[in-house]
Amino acid sequence: MNKPNYNYAIVFYDVGEKRVAKVFKICKQYLNHYQKSVFRGHITPGNYLELKGKLKKVIDPEYDFVAFIQTISESSFHEEYIGNAGINSESTII
Repeated sequence: MNKPNYNYAIVFYDVGEKRVAKVFKICKQYLNHYQKSVFRGHITPGNYLELKGKLKKVIDPEYDFVAFIQTISESSFHEEYIGNAGINSESTII
């Protein structure tokens, strides 16, 4: 049986204050900033491995937490919001 090809990822994290900017910058290279410490978007398997490798070099595994959720596509999961959905101010036109 073939392993599914995961092409969409959601990454969220809770890291020490000294590492927040570094983790944010790395995630921004690969995924779209979604809300606070949440990124998501299409990603190739190779870029996914690269992202994980870079994050492993920056975080403190005894203190920090980074979660990865992989799915086949953006449409293969259900998403629901309650409250402020975190509209990205970068995409808001005034």
